[in-house]
Amino acid sequence: MAERESTRCDAVILAAGAGRRFGGRKLLAPFEGRPLLAGALDAAFAAPARRVLLVTDGDLDLAKIARDHAGSLGRGDDLDIVVAIDAAEGMGSSLRTAVDALPPDSDGVFVFLGDMPRLQPALAQDLVRSLTPDVDAVAPRFAGRRGHPVLFGRACFPALRTLGGDVGAREILAAMGDRLALIDNSDAGVLFDVDRPEDLA
Repeated sequence: MAERESTRCDAVILAAGAGRRFGGRKLLAPFEGRPLLAGALDAAFAAPARRVLLVTDGDLDLAKIARDHAGSLGRGDDLDIVVAIDAAEGMGSSLRTAVDALPPDSDGVFVFLGDMPRLQPALAQDLVRSLTPDVDAVAPRFAGRRGHPVLFGRACFPALRTLGGDVGAREILAAMGDRLALIDNSDAGVLFDVDRPEDLA
């Protein structure tokens, strides 16, 4: 199991988007020899989290890839597939669904994006060390820009449960001020995502 279980953190991978700019089924596309989703799965399972919740729109192929991948890591029992029935609304509704599905004793949640395949496995460990009593959320920063994943403390859960549409948690983070800790990172993978087929190259 992951380290620091006393923190009672869990991890979420948002994977319910339609991938319209990509042309659909983005997370199944091959990236560096394996499905694009695999990078986010690796990062999430490397996090100090008890469980990984994959939020989908009901895509059975995506769920199978995730289950097979979790099994190959010896973590098959630590994966939950959560279907966002309002996935068409956008990322906000998927994140709301994810927070609603967390175990009731969860103290924090890492939020990974399924289309970000180059996150370093050690990154989540750096984030959890910065989730102190005077901090509500932690995110990496590269070249002055906030990246992913974001670790939300329990104090953020009520606001996350009100989300809808395609905005995600951007406004919640913007309103935090000093209660959002930004951790400088030397790896551009915290910003790299795949939106269009040409990004796979």
